Amino acid sequence: MTRPKLFRRLRFRPKAFYFKPRGIPMYELDEVVLTKEEMEAVKLKDHDGLEQIEAARKMKTSQSTFQRILSCGRIKIAEALVRGKALRIEE
Repeated sequence: MTRPKLFRRLRFRPKAFYFKPRGIPMYELDEVVLTKEEMEAVKLKDHDGLEQIEAARKMKTSQSTFQRILSCGRIKIAEALVRGKALRIEE
């Protein structure tokens, strides 16, 4: 039996949920999906400039879990930028 997923506090709701390279039709693009948790972690750490401990506290998660979420989000964003893929944020 798997462990139940814990509730994480998410406060940020983006205005746009899809980003793609300019000039390439959608049907030609591969897609990378960024979860709500990953988007929140990237926003708190990179946009708001919070320390990792404070950002983890705001999301009501441990610091190590926050770091894993943040790393996955950053990898997905980098993949979309470097490989020219569309980036979709879960709603």
